[in-house]
Amino acid sequence: MPTFNANHYPYASRRSAVFANRGMVATSQPLAAQAGLQVLQAGGNAIDAAIAAAAALTVVEPTANGIGGDAFALIWHKGQLHGLNASGPAPMAMSLDALTAAGHKEVPKYGALPVTVPGTPSAWVTMAERFGRMPLTRSMAGAISLAQDGFPISPVVAFAWQQAYKTFTREFKDDHFKSWFDTFGALDGSGRAPQAGEMWRSQGHANTLQSIADDNARSFYQGALAEKTAAFIRAAGGYMDVADLANYRPQWVDPISSNYRGYDVWEIPPNGHGLVALLALNMLKGFDFSERDTLQTYHRQIEAIKLAYADGLAHIADIDHMRVSVKDLLSDAYADERRKLIGTHATLPVAGDPPRGGTVYLSTADNEGNMVSFIQSNYMGFGSGLVVPGTGISLHNRGNNFTLDAAHPNCLAPGKRPYHTIIPGFLTKDNQAIGPFGVMGGFMQPQGHVQMVMNTVDFGLNPQASLDAPRWEWESGNKVSIEHTTAEHLFRGLGPAGLGHQVSWSGNQLGFGRGQIIWRDANGVLCGGTEPRTDGCVAAW
Repeated sequence: MPTFNANHYPYASRRSAVFANRGMVATSQPLAAQAGLQVLQAGGNAIDAAIAAAAALTVVEPTANGIGGDAFALIWHKGQLHGLNASGPAPMAMSLDALTAAGHKEVPKYGALPVTVPGTPSAWVTMAERFGRMPLTRSMAGAISLAQDGFPISPVVAFAWQQAYKTFTREFKDDHFKSWFDTFGALDGSGRAPQAGEMWRSQGHANTLQSIADDNARSFYQGALAEKTAAFIRAAGGYMDVADLANYRPQWVDPISSNYRGYDVWEIPPNGHGLVALLALNMLKGFDFSERDTLQTYHRQIEAIKLAYADGLAHIADIDHMRVSVKDLLSDAYADERRKLIGTHATLPVAGDPPRGGTVYLSTADNEGNMVSFIQSNYMGFGSGLVVPGTGISLHNRGNNFTLDAAHPNCLAPGKRPYHTIIPGFLTKDNQAIGPFGVMGGFMQPQGHVQMVMNTVDFGLNPQASLDAPRWEWESGNKVSIEHTTAEHLFRGLGPAGLGHQVSWSGNQLGFGRGQIIWRDANGVLCGGTEPRTDGCVAAW
C-alpha cells in the first residue's frame, strides 16, 4: 500500500451516530468491538459480549489495560442495575510503617510496591457466572485467537506504545523489568515498540487467557499462575503472597446516583471516584444552561468540578474507611452550600465539611434489554512496568493512589483498597435504562462524565456529537487544560484577563479521555457513539 502516517489527519472529519436494534458493542479498538459482536451473533448476551471485548482489549490495547489490572461494571439486567467492584486490596504484609521506614514519602509509580491484588479476571468470571449465557471458553475465544495468531496494531495504540517504550527505556534499569521488554519491547527481536499496522502476537497472553477460560481463573488466584505471580512480585521487592490472591473476592455493590433534570446518573460507590461526577452535577443542576459553548457554561462546569474534586480527594477511600457518608455528600443541602461558592471568577477549591450522618472503557447492549458499562485498567498506561515472565500478565500500579499520610482516610493499610480512578457510568429515566456511558483517562474521568451528561441532557447532542465535542480538564488550583479544537474566544475569556482561570491549549492526543456511549429508546432501538480521539469502533447488528 502507499506510504502514509496513520496518526496524521490534517482535515476536519466526523463520524455519524450508529443505529441498530439487535445488539451493539462500543470500544476503543475495532478488533475488540468485533470480538464482542461475534459473541452476540453466536447467541451470547450483552454480558458475554462485554467479557469478550474486555478480554480482547487486554491483547489489542495493552497500552491501557491488562490481565493484571482492576475492573468495575454497571450491569442492567431484567430491569435492575447491578454494580461490581473488582478492584483489589493492598497485600496483607504491606504497611505504612514498612514503606516509611524504607524512606518512601509516597507509594512509587513503578515496580512491585504499587501492585495491589489484580481484580480483572475475577470480574469476567463473576459476571459470567451470575448473568452470562456462555462459558468463558466461548466468550474469550476471540481474545485468545488474537493473542495466538497476532493482529495489526492500530494507530493510537501504536502511538501510546512508542511513548511508553521511550519512558520505560529511560526509567527501567532493574532486572525485574526485563520481562516487560521481553513481552512488549521485542518486536521481531529488534528491541522496539511496534508501528501502526505491524503484526504483534503474544503466546504468553494466549496461554494465560486460555487458563482463565478453562478453570474460571482458579489458577490465576489459587494455582500455578498465582504462585508464579506472587513469587515474581516478592523477588521484585513487593509484599504480595499467594494468600492475598487466594483470599480475594470481587464485590457486588449497590450503585449510587443523583437525579439530574429528571435523569438518574449512576456510578459505582467508593473506593471509585464516580462520586466526584455526582457532586459536580448536584451543584450544576441549580443553574440553567441554554447553550454549551459559552463562557458561563465552561466557567460553572470547571468551578463545580474543582469543588467536587476538593471533596473527593479529601474524603474518598475504601468505603469502610471513609469518615463521611456518601449520602451526606450527595444531599441537596450540601449541594446548595457548595454551589454558593461558584461565583463570577475562578477561585481556588477547598474541601467542604458535609453534615455527618492509562484505562479502557466499553459499552454493550443486546436485544433482550441487557446493557453493560464496563471499565478495566492497568493505570498509567502499562501500569507498574512489571510483567510476570512468560505469562503476558502486565501488573497494574493502583497502589500509587494510596497516600502515606496516616491522618488521611485513603492512607495505605494492609487489605485496604486504594482510591480508584476508573468509573463506569449509566443513565436511567423513570426507572428505565437509557444506557451505559464512560470516559476513560485517570482523573479526567469524572470531568468527562459531567461533560457527557450535560452534552446529552442540557444540550441535546447525539452520542457521537457528545463525544466529538471539545473537552476541558481541570488539573489543579486554577489550572485548566483546554482542547485545541475549542473556540478561541472561550479560551481567552476564561483566561487570567477574563474569568481568572490559568488556561492552556493542549493538542495531547491522549489527554482528554476516550469514551463510548450507547443509548436505547422506548422501541428498543440502540444509538451508539465512539471516541474520535482513539481507534474507537461501534460494532452493531
